[in-house]
Amino acid sequence: MDTLFQHEFHPSILREYDIRGIVGKTLGEDDARALGVVFASGLCVGRSATILVGHDGRESSPALEQALVKGLMMGGATIRRISCCPTPQLYHASYRQKADGAIMVTGSHNPLDYNGFKIVQHNHPVFGQGLLDLATLLKAGITLNDGAEGQQAKLECSAEYVDALCTGLRAGGRPLKVVWDNSHSSAGDILAALIGALPGQHMVLNGEIDGFFPAHHPDPTLPEAMVQLQTAVRQHGADLGVAFDGDADRLGVVDERGTVIAADHLSLLLAQSILRDTPGKTVLGDVKMSRTYFEGVERAGGKGLMCPSGHSHVKNALRETGAVFAGEMSGHFFFADHWPGFDDGLYAAIRVIDLLSQQTAPLSSLVASLPHAVSTPEIRFDCPDEQKFDVINAVIARARESEMRMTLIDGVRVDEARGWWLLRASNTQPALVARAEGDDAAACQDMMETLADLLLQSGVAAPEVLRQDIGGNADHGSGGGKA
Repeated sequence: MDTLFQHEFHPSILREYDIRGIVGKTLGEDDARALGVVFASGLCVGRSATILVGHDGRESSPALEQALVKGLMMGGATIRRISCCPTPQLYHASYRQKADGAIMVTGSHNPLDYNGFKIVQHNHPVFGQGLLDLATLLKAGITLNDGAEGQQAKLECSAEYVDALCTGLRAGGRPLKVVWDNSHSSAGDILAALIGALPGQHMVLNGEIDGFFPAHHPDPTLPEAMVQLQTAVRQHGADLGVAFDGDADRLGVVDERGTVIAADHLSLLLAQSILRDTPGKTVLGDVKMSRTYFEGVERAGGKGLMCPSGHSHVKNALRETGAVFAGEMSGHFFFADHWPGFDDGLYAAIRVIDLLSQQTAPLSSLVASLPHAVSTPEIRFDCPDEQKFDVINAVIARARESEMRMTLIDGVRVDEARGWWLLRASNTQPALVARAEGDDAAACQDMMETLADLLLQSGVAAPEVLRQDIGGNADHGSGGGKA
């Protein structure tokens, strides 16, 4: 007997890159079950589909995962459950198993009361219009065959994943002393196994998986979240320190002095290393990346291309361009030379360790050897979701009138002789995001004042920070932040 299954998501949880909402308010177990039904039903037309499922360490994640599995089985799928794991472990298992799909229950770096789902189909991210299509199908109704419920089993893949991570470390490097801040993320168990297989000395901070994140918020782009790691690196005389976000698909790094390394500088070091082995290949950076990054890629013999921000967009662009590496300002790093091209904080950490182990100079010296400009961190200011894209379009129109040199990949990025500025709409918040870079502090200030004037002409009161003296506040590198 057939049953019509219908469900309507709260519209706020369908984000650009994934599904996320406030548990008990905009997101619940009924949403998880409904997602499972519609996702499995689409994959199981006329055949059985295998779908992998994992979850992070948040208090709400096990119940959401159980409801998701129930929905997937209602849709007729064969489920392989990894249980609590970092998101990249699920990605890796899906790649190795050639799974039809995979869904991770995770709130990532969001506040404690949030949770959500990251979805891949045939190892490609489901995002944007793909999520809207799932919601439309659910609202119209899914016809279920009550006698065709799927099966489930546990998937043991931790040892395989750890072995794969270790392949990122080449032989012959000098042993290093490394401090790892797990940030109480869902990578805790994997990290314990990983460091046991690595040469050198390793110390772990906040290794216990704890969805309340008692030590600090799990976001390595926040300066306050890196303080504990910085202190530990200095106290123990470590060569470097690394930190994860809540599901360990992002990475933050500090050098031996405890200085946080900007994502564009770290990306350029990694790109240079990769291009030594793959000269002439394409390397990507998101629209928030510095000009010095793209110019550095070209000097290293690569072809630097810009892509939209957001891990799903970057993975899509990586596949479409055949790039060997991509860096994103939010701390997602994507390797496609000896890795399948998904964002993995653990693997990125191994590649940074490998890079440094092959050098005699300390990490701070490697960073100092790179070109430096003066840039702002991300500047976020509130703007209602129903207005933010209109503001972007108005600024674009005025920039076009002034014949500015624009890139419209994701918002508007304007390049001038002595710098550039960016204005884009946040895909995760009712906010606009601005950033600027200049050859020096004065040039950077000019970029921000140009943007502030265009916003004012567009009827938007620009935040005061856009006109403040940034000489003492700008990064001499970059800022991170959420997409």
